[in-house]
Amino acid sequence: MKTPILRVLSHSVRKLTAFLALTLALIASFTLRADEPDPLSALIPVLSQIQDSQAQLDILKGMSEGLKGRRSVKMPSGWESLAAKLGASSNPELRALVQSLSLTFGSKKALDALRHQLMDPRQDTAARTSALESLLGAKDPQLPVSLRKLLAEKNLRAKALRGLAEYDDPQAPAAIMAVYPVLTPAEKKDALSTLVSRSDYAPSLLEALEKGTLARADLSADIVRQLRNLKQPELTARLEKVWGKSRESGADKLKEMARYKALVLSPGTGAADPSRGHAVFSRTCQQCHTLFGEGGKVGPELTGSNRADLDYLLENVVDPNAIIPNDYRTWTLETKDDRVITGILRTQDDKSVTLVTPNEVITTPRSEVRKLDQSDFSMMPEGLLTALNNDEIRDLVSYLRSPVQVAAP
Repeated sequence: MKTPILRVLSHSVRKLTAFLALTLALIASFTLRADEPDPLSALIPVLSQIQDSQAQLDILKGMSEGLKGRRSVKMPSGWESLAAKLGASSNPELRALVQSLSLTFGSKKALDALRHQLMDPRQDTAARTSALESLLGAKDPQLPVSLRKLLAEKNLRAKALRGLAEYDDPQAPAAIMAVYPVLTPAEKKDALSTLVSRSDYAPSLLEALEKGTLARADLSADIVRQLRNLKQPELTARLEKVWGKSRESGADKLKEMARYKALVLSPGTGAADPSRGHAVFSRTCQQCHTLFGEGGKVGPELTGSNRADLDYLLENVVDPNAIIPNDYRTWTLETKDDRVITGILRTQDDKSVTLVTPNEVITTPRSEVRKLDQSDFSMMPEGLLTALNNDEIRDLVSYLRSPVQVAAP
């Protein structure tokens, strides 16, 4: 039996071995980036002699880190026999790294094994997820077929939705739209993000919008921005027709957003308090917006929006006219007796026009309407934050970004 001193020395040797192994891996990997001939082969004898699984894992992590971003690398001499040995390890993380590196080194055996592992329902979710990540990293050309099949599996569906964005697969948009009605809110965001990632995918999304099979409310401002960034005039025109207007924020608005962002992230006089922010929301926002079941219906429902993203939140508050869904564009109604009503159009037909204002719903007989125009402006006013002091702004933003309801003080 080892004495305490010997146990400490043994542990120290293992730690030193792991450190040296990791150092060697990083040196060789970064040398590889400099296009030196076969530097990783120098690591194979080191790995072969090391018996400690943690040291083996460290050196494999170093190799993986150094090869990050490389889809294909020449296989080091002696790797296949070493991979067979390490692949029998009881450490699942080590086995996964061996498979991933083998794939990077162009091993057909590893590729076939990962494909099988991914589609084998008897494997646990963690193993299948690891296989999927490795195949995505290698950009396996056969993967789109599997990704479409995985849309039917709840545990892997989200990763499959995101993975399809990696490929120009003509069948992907139809497959995504077929499962869209049963997706969770988070999965719908993944689906929409994939559909607006490619100009060949986006028409399916727009067609669903035009037919009404996809709700306009599902399109958040960031999804609309990404679709516009495809820079396809025809797609942009179709989007604006069924969803609304969008534009880039001007330099003055960007500067204002940066100022508020710095303010929110600064320490201030104390920690931001979402409870006090709830009170600020009640007096400044709640008349038009609903959050956690409280508030008006003039503006968009905020509970399910991308509120945690500070940049997204500030853009919508500071520059509300940058991206405006048609449902929230301002309408102006002039009556024949010279009244002017500004609000959101709820309904109109040959008998009446109904507008929603911040404080009431007004229905006007069509016979009394002189003029009804839609503007390119949001009902949400600019300058909302200018009336608040710095602590109130921090508190309000804290509440708006809160994942759960908090009581007002």
